[in-house]
Amino acid sequence: MAMDKLCPLPLSFCFFVSLLSFFLHSAWSQSYIGVNYGQVADNLPPPAASVKLIQSTTISNVRLYGADPGIITALANTGIGIVIGAANGDIPALAADPNHATQWVNSSVAPFYPASNITLITVGNEVITSGDTNLMSLLLPAMQNVQKALNATTSSKIKVSTVHSMAVLSQSDPPSSGAFNPAYGDAMKGLLAFQRATGSPLAVNPYPFFAYQSDPRPETLAFCLFQPNSGRLDAGTNINYMNMFDAQVCLTAFILSLVLF
Repeated sequence: MAMDKLCPLPLSFCFFVSLLSFFLHSAWSQSYIGVNYGQVADNLPPPAASVKLIQSTTISNVRLYGADPGIITALANTGIGIVIGAANGDIPALAADPNHATQWVNSSVAPFYPASNITLITVGNEVITSGDTNLMSLLLPAMQNVQKALNATTSSKIKVSTVHSMAVLSQSDPPSSGAFNPAYGDAMKGLLAFQRATGSPLAVNPYPFFAYQSDPRPETLAFCLFQPNSGRLDAGTNINYMNMFDAQVCLTAFILSLVLF
């Protein structure tokens, strides 16, 4: 079923999963399939070979966990959308000094854009649920400084976001009853207000494994792995979800509609 039929809501978010990324943005009104390009492994092919493989598929977006210049350069002139990241450890300096944010953009983005189609910068990964209250308080200023630096030196078309874990939610089943965890309410309100003002997507790491870990029934495994199953009915919408991924996409969409993102 098409996602706009499954979740008839204004969407502005992107999902990052271990093998597959599903990008949704209300301004584009299209879905995009992409991959996460990890580098924590051995015997990795060179970037040029990886890019050639990506081009042989229908993949149109790539997420990098950092801003590796070799990979960004290899993706030049391919049209592939690129998400690059600033690490959690970069956040204090990015928040404290707008000049540092400008330097980061000048070294990580400006030399490659627009030949390399950088579309999104993710500042930090799962910061809100990290338990580090200082880092949490610095996240929004860091994102604001990076966006200002992009606007001033490179392009306002490149947006800034941060990546959340599903733990920012207090209720997730069924999707229509979803809600943000009130413990993170103030932090999320500030982030969402910034992202709504700038038009950047909410980014979420969904991990179906954790859902199976907490409910290790055979039907749960099939639901998480896109295998045949009877589905799970959301009584609030009368939608019968056949896999965890669709349910998590709609869950996020419902929550965003509630907070008018």
